[in-house]
Formats: sequence, C-alpha cells, structure tokens
Amino acid sequence: MDDSQNMVGSRAGDAAAFGGRVVVVTGAGSRAPGVGNGRAAAVLVARAGARVALLDERAEWAQETRLMIDTEGGDACVIPTDVSDADSCAASVQTVLDRFGSIYGLVNNVGIGGPPGTAVEVDPDAWDPGMQVNVKSMMLMAKYCIPHMASVGAGAIVNVSSVAGLRGGIPSLLYPTSKAAVIGLSRAMAAHHGRQGIRVNCVAPGMVYTPMVSSRGMSEETRVARQSRSMLGTEGTGWDVGHAVRYLLSDEARWLSGVVLPIDAGASAGTATAYPALPGQLATDGALPVSARP
Repeated sequence: MDDSQNMVGSRAGDAAAFGGRVVVVTGAGSRAPGVGNGRAAAVLVARAGARVALLDERAEWAQETRLMIDTEGGDACVIPTDVSDADSCAASVQTVLDRFGSIYGLVNNVGIGGPPGTAVEVDPDAWDPGMQVNVKSMMLMAKYCIPHMASVGAGAIVNVSSVAGLRGGIPSLLYPTSKAAVIGLSRAMAAHHGRQGIRVNCVAPGMVYTPMVSSRGMSEETRVARQSRSMLGTEGTGWDVGHAVRYLLSDEARWLSGVVLPIDAGASAGTATAYPALPGQLATDGALPVSARP
C-alpha cells in the first residue's frame, strides 16, 4: 500500500477529537525514508487535535515527523531521549511538562530486534541490553508519566508489542520473549492504574513494512512471502498501526483497557490455508455431501 494514499485517507478524522491533550510518543522518528509506527501514530493524533511530544534518541529522525505535523498546522516538539535510561526519561517528561503543562497519552513504541539466536546460541551479554530497550524502557516512561495522569484522573497508554509475542515461530529468542513481556506489562499496568482513570492497552503489529524493515534490505520474494502468512494476504504499513494507536488513545476507546489488539491481517488468528478435506467432506466449507448426511 502506498504510504501517501493511506496518509491522505486518514485526514477525514475529527481534528478536535483530542482537544489539545498532550501525547508523548517514543520512537517518533524513522530510521529510513517512509513512515514507521511511531511517526504514523504521532501524525494521526496531531491531526486529531493532540499536542505531541516526539521522543527519539536520534533527534534528526523525529524532526521529519515534526515537519509533517507542522505542515498540517499541528503542535509538536522534538525531545532527544534515551528511553533505556531512567535519568533521560525523567528529564524528558519534565521537558514535556515545561513545554505543554500536562500529559494525557503515552505511546511506548521503541523496540529493537535484539541479539539473534535460540537459547543455545544467543549471546548472554547482549540479552540484558535488548530487554532494557524493549521492556524496561516502557516501564520507565510509564513511571514518570503516570503520576501526572493520575493527578487529574485521566490518561491513556498504548504499548507496542508484536504478534511475535503471541505465537511461536520466530527464529530468535530475545525478540518474542521481550514482546510477550510487553503484553504482560500492559495487562498488569491496566490493573494497577485503572481506578486512577488510566487506560493501558497494547497493539501487536504483524508483518508490516516499515522503514525499520526496509532499512535491513529485503528481496521482493521475501516481501511477498511475508504477505502470504496472513489471512488477507496483504501487506500493512505504519499507518495501519498508527490508526489503531490513535483509536486506543481516544475517547472512542474509553471502555477498553488491558486489550491486546493484533494489527496483522488475521495472521495471529489462524491461517488462510484450508485444512485438507477428510474423506466425504467438502474442502470448501467443511460440510458433508448430501449423500453422506444422516
């Protein structure tokens, strides 16, 4: 799907939906040309009337996101942040408060592939840094944002996991382990802070084609094979994930908390390949032929 077409189609949303609420998005830039999950989420909530704090370790990556928001008349600022470092997270949250005065939403989007390999093969020294970026960072950002949400009795957090955290089949151990941990973290946080008026949900993207994926290099054959793993047999983009994040942050999702929402064209729900038909059974719908019915 063409990013620009998806981008144009998303402008139909209500520009006053967020009413000036402040949303913090981590990993708000893109490491290569195009629109990743964080950039899409930031642009879409800005279109819906949010003021957006764009956090990224590489400020220049987030600047492009800010320019997209500025061009459309939105309000955003870039804050360089190492989300795996507690002091950096605390300082960035304070900068958001100094700039905007409050925090309503948090999108924990930062994640890395981490060290490759199975339990036998993985580098133990690389394990902790991977978990620190993929899991601890989300705890740290929540730690410093939640008190300000709780003080006004309202807030919404969306943590970005992956379908890799829902099912097996990923060749490396660190990535699916960390993404499964994000799901557990989200549900626990939803229980801990729901009575404070804070909703916590999680999205689990599937085989979306983002700048992070394209920057690694991928053959057209591999790209087509990825698409075929889902029920729809199509490829998603960062915009698909961004729309889900925007919804979960909005008042439209006011009665949703502790939800894990796969954004994966049905890949986590099953397979598009039909099971082989049993003797006397139709392969198309599973119904027995008339002659075989009792």
